[in-house]
Amino acid sequence: MRGMGNMQGMMKQMQKMQKEMAKAQAELEERSFTGTAGGGMVTVEMTGKRLVTDVIVKEEVVDPEDIEMLQDLILAATNDALKQVEDTTAATMGKFTQGMNLPGM
Repeated sequence: MRGMGNMQGMMKQMQKMQKEMAKAQAELEERSFTGTAGGGMVTVEMTGKRLVTDVIVKEEVVDPEDIEMLQDLILAATNDALKQVEDTTAATMGKFTQGMNLPGM
């Protein structure tokens, strides 16, 4: 019967870890991330849920003769914010699976 106590202990640990992971995920989703491009000429803000909440374009970067540059800057700032979300998520959630040898994790 000693094995059953071990199993119950493992299950309690897993439940605790699941709660901690859910809390960490919720906190990540509420955070705000800011991506920039063109030396700060374009700024994109998004949540950890990857929802864009703001796009700021400085007036001096707007050139009606070069719309493609502005589009490129917006894309670059958006991708910068997305990378921050991805990197932060990987670092935060990776703490939970570090050292575990679970298939698919």
